[in-house]
Amino acid sequence: MNVTHPRSRTTRTAALAAALAAVLLAGTACSSKADGGSTDDAADGVKAGPGVSEKAIKLGALTDLTGPYATLGKSIVQAQQMWADETNAAGGICGRKVEIVVKDHGYDVQKAVTAYADISPDVVALPQVIGSPVVAALLDDIERDHMLTFPQAWAASLLGMDPVQVLGTTYDLDMIAAVDFLTRAKKIAKGDTIGHVYFEGDYGANALEGSEWAAEQAGMKVVGQKIKATDTDLSAQVSALRKAGVKAVLISAGPAQTASLAGVAAARGLQVPIVSSAPGYSPQLMKTPAAPALEAMVHVVSAAPATSSDLPGVKKMVASYTKKYPGEPVDSGVLSGYNAAQLMGSDLKKACEGGSLTREAVVKAHRSQKNADTGLGTPQNFSLVTEPASRSTYVLKPDAKAVGGLVVVEEAHKAPGVDAYLAARG
Repeated sequence: MNVTHPRSRTTRTAALAAALAAVLLAGTACSSKADGGSTDDAADGVKAGPGVSEKAIKLGALTDLTGPYATLGKSIVQAQQMWADETNAAGGICGRKVEIVVKDHGYDVQKAVTAYADISPDVVALPQVIGSPVVAALLDDIERDHMLTFPQAWAASLLGMDPVQVLGTTYDLDMIAAVDFLTRAKKIAKGDTIGHVYFEGDYGANALEGSEWAAEQAGMKVVGQKIKATDTDLSAQVSALRKAGVKAVLISAGPAQTASLAGVAAARGLQVPIVSSAPGYSPQLMKTPAAPALEAMVHVVSAAPATSSDLPGVKKMVASYTKKYPGEPVDSGVLSGYNAAQLMGSDLKKACEGGSLTREAVVKAHRSQKNADTGLGTPQNFSLVTEPASRSTYVLKPDAKAVGGLVVVEEAHKAPGVDAYLAARG
């Protein structure tokens, strides 16, 4: 299956940006306030740009603190602020303090577009943007501004642009890993039907690409159930899947939908394994009536390990986070947010070593890293713009007693067929 990258659109945008730059150059060359930082060399000889002054480096976060991913957004924001505080306590980056400007869009695309316009002149990069539809709406602006951006979204449609970096795997690769896991566990076999409940939009569509490809290779078929982010009662979907005789169900949605799916399926006798994409689970679910069904029926596929992992880097991060934010859940957002912040910090340090903290220099520094490893999961290759940074997926399982409500069932590994799938996709 093919994924279309936004090249024709972004080519036109780049041309427009060049024309606008030529017109605006004379008026902005001497200004440091218009773009949030000086374009001249600083006293230390480092070339600056938007979001960078002699004393500070400003980063931006377009997050969801009031929408369907509010718990995730809060965790990511707090984890990245913890990283900033740790970094500043150790002297900052390039002799500058790191500041993070946070804007809540509530998973509303128009609010996100407005928020981007508000903060983009004053930040050098975005270590957090939540939501595939949000990132998709901002792609032209991000490319025009050469703004290094780490989406908290993993759709393959976001690949193919220098400034936009999907961290880890994409949704399709995770669903290929899910089908492989279920097959190896002898939960499904050739000739079976698999259900797939998925959000409308890039998230669900990309996940469905992976499940359908994997099912076809295994001689199975997929029955899809498209839902909206506002759908929180999946009774109708469970009834349809039960009627279809599914032997397993995949879900690529949010935590509320996963809880409803598991709870309703258990209550109605659809006792089949369920595998969720990483954004579809949060430890808060283990305090709901759906908890027994989640523990009995659900697994999670993720590019990141569980926060209960024995990896030294993860254990150190968990200890720091629980000390800084006592009583707060240490969920996947903490790990994802902290990992993204560390990677951004590495990019900024590398750009500084090269003598420039302009946006273009930060993007170049990022794309030069072929084996980036924060100790929080698998190494990543950022030099291949059109390919996922990683091809390895963990299999996790809900556990109410574990830190973060998940434990590792299988360590990160590349599912058979992933290379062939990516080669065929082009």
